[in-house]
Amino acid sequence: MGGGGTLEAASNRPSLKAAVPLTGWHLSKNWSDVQVPTLVVGAENDSIASVTLHSKPFYNSLPSTLNKAYLELAGASHFAPNISNTTIAKYTISWLKRFIDDDTRYEQFLCPAPSGDRDISEYRDTCPHS
Repeated sequence: MGGGGTLEAASNRPSLKAAVPLTGWHLSKNWSDVQVPTLVVGAENDSIASVTLHSKPFYNSLPSTLNKAYLELAGASHFAPNISNTTIAKYTISWLKRFIDDDTRYEQFLCPAPSGDRDISEYRDTCPHS
């Protein structure tokens, strides 16, 4: 439960600077108390933690005032984070650099939402981040 554990950590430790739950699974679907900038990464063909039952409800439950984003990997399975993945690397590194290091140069990779990327089936966020 790495992705679910990430949400638990963000909920329990508001002092964290960023959270990136990858293909998360959790019984709770309400994360309205999270105050940590959160990038939720789901996988379109995840049969273990389907985006419909997990990643999308997680994202939707996060406060609308929070810096948050939802990235859905096109054609990917639950195990997408277990192998090299340029899309995961690009967006998670950008998210972490932006919020942990407070380096606003990385916003250009997060906002505006990416378009035309065949590796992304859906992307939502609460631009602007600054």
